[in-house]
Amino acid sequence: MELHVITSTKATNASTQTLSHLNRVIDSEIDTPKDIPITENAQQGGDKREEERAQYRSREYIQLAALYWCMFLAGWNDGSTGPLLPKIQEVYNVGYIIVSLIFVFACVGFISGACLNVPLSEKLGFGKTMMIGNEIVLHNRLSPGSFLQQTAYALQAPQLPFPVFVMTYTINGIGLALQDAQSNGFVASLKDHAETKMGLLHASYGAGALCAPLVATQFSQMKHWSFYYLVSLSVATINTIVQIAVFRFKTQDDCLAQIGQEPGEKGTSEHSHFRQIMSLKTVHLLAVFILVYVGVEVTVGGWIVTFIQTVRGGGSRSGYISAGFFGGLMIGRIALLWVNQKIGERRVLYIYSALAIGHVHPSNLLEVVIWLVPSLIGDGVAIAIVGMLLGPMYPITMNHTGRVLPRWLLTGSIGWIAGFGQAGSAVFPFMTGALASKFGIKSLQPLLVSMMVSMTILWALVPGSPRKSD
Repeated sequence: MELHVITSTKATNASTQTLSHLNRVIDSEIDTPKDIPITENAQQGGDKREEERAQYRSREYIQLAALYWCMFLAGWNDGSTGPLLPKIQEVYNVGYIIVSLIFVFACVGFISGACLNVPLSEKLGFGKTMMIGNEIVLHNRLSPGSFLQQTAYALQAPQLPFPVFVMTYTINGIGLALQDAQSNGFVASLKDHAETKMGLLHASYGAGALCAPLVATQFSQMKHWSFYYLVSLSVATINTIVQIAVFRFKTQDDCLAQIGQEPGEKGTSEHSHFRQIMSLKTVHLLAVFILVYVGVEVTVGGWIVTFIQTVRGGGSRSGYISAGFFGGLMIGRIALLWVNQKIGERRVLYIYSALAIGHVHPSNLLEVVIWLVPSLIGDGVAIAIVGMLLGPMYPITMNHTGRVLPRWLLTGSIGWIAGFGQAGSAVFPFMTGALASKFGIKSLQPLLVSMMVSMTILWALVPGSPRKSD
């Protein structure tokens, strides 16, 4: 019996030693040969993630480039009016107030586009709201965007009778308002460096508004001046092709998913998006602010040429003054980005406003210099500086909108703000024309100063607190 116990104990010890030896062998195999594959797998995973990020960045750059071209077209459209306005008056033999009907019909288009944007975005999505092709006849599922601008330019080129000519501005206004709304809403929804991308988006607008007067001024001196709109038609056609190729009629969430961004938060309200947006006081304050801002921008760009020709005897080449203004606008939206970040976007807008209207030394009353100093070169420099100071205000407003409004209402809200604001490019230039017909074009200066003061007051009323999480 004792021998049996001893034998069993030895057997157990031997088994234990054997198991320990096997464990050491297994551990050594795990520690040595398999270390390399694990490291390689981790490295491969990191390389794959980096490759995905690179693909996301590339897709985002392509999407942004398409939107930048869209805003280039918007700037091209707004920058065309100033140099052509005296020629339109001459050809159609109309005065200030009648030619200002151009702005009235454009206003109808902008307001219509702003009202259509929210339900169309909710029903059709981002990509389909951006443009329209022949598919509207076949499928009835695309909404008026880029294609409407093509239609308007095609009708303007043959120099049709004045009533038809001004009606085309309504068609153009609807398409412009829809694309402006969708572009701003998309960029405001981006999570990385949205402020810089918004600044570049509106710098593209400034680039279009800079290039348009350079071309329009040449056509304004020709017999077939209306052929200028064939150039605009070409720009709009390229825009339609680019939007279709890049966005392919997809929703905004689908387009954001392509660049690795998750869909935004969703609201829980039972009411429609349009009703929710219309119930927000902040939306209406921002819309009125943009209305006045765009009014200042387009009034200066549109009527400055008439002022220079009428009051200063600047001749047909005065259209280049308008290019200087929009060039300053473009430069301000890029070059002053660091100033916006340093001082803070909300505070810096007050500084720009004060400098633009000449209330702060040593600006030397820049806005007043334009009207009181009889020098074309001085006028050009002064108007370019004013453009540079006004330039950052629009993208700053869009960025602020993204901070204070609910995320799920952001695109629709920005659409309403931008679309309603575009009406300012019609209302205030028309008011200028009406005043000019009664008091002369010199009435433009006090109107602009009062508009800038009103704009500053409106900005002070806009809430500065971030949106609620719910």
